[in-house]
Amino acid sequence: MPRNISIPHAANVLRAAKRVLVVGCSGGGKSTLSLKISERYDLEYLSYDRDVRWLPGWRVRDREEQRLIVSDLVKRDRWVMDGTTVSTFDLRLPRADLLIWVRVPRRVALAGVARRVVASYGRVRIDMADGCPEQLPDREFLAFIWTFETRAAPRIARGIDRYGPILPVVTLTSRSEFTALVDA
Repeated sequence: MPRNISIPHAANVLRAAKRVLVVGCSGGGKSTLSLKISERYDLEYLSYDRDVRWLPGWRVRDREEQRLIVSDLVKRDRWVMDGTTVSTFDLRLPRADLLIWVRVPRRVALAGVARRVVASYGRVRIDMADGCPEQLPDREFLAFIWTFETRAAPRIARGIDRYGPILPVVTLTSRSEFTALVDA
């Protein structure tokens, strides 16, 4: 069972944190929140999509190479990293001071993807690898969002239990909670 803490408690932890991990569903606002935390608390922003997973042309980097990159990134002293890949929790959770789990309703995540497409279609976002311009979501991506809470969330919880049992975890379910955490 994750060690859940309240938003006010998490705000106190965040002020002193050197390393923060942000996980959750695509379109939920992980990157936007991570960038705000990066700016507010002077932490290096690391994007799993940009820095680890994707190569130009939307090619997925080899898993072993991803693990090597993550292993190197987490050794850095001060960072905020967004990305939900559970297969690297063994590397990331032990180094984090706080885990922020973004658990917005699926309608919010889907609306987030729609806004992202409208704002960035054909351009590469700051949180995405070079050569990976924003595109229309395919059926597989939309199904991932639709089933995130039933399929991915249990794996996240098990990963936290296994690799971060004492790590403080704050769960955010709305944009107003994002603001409450960062601005507290």
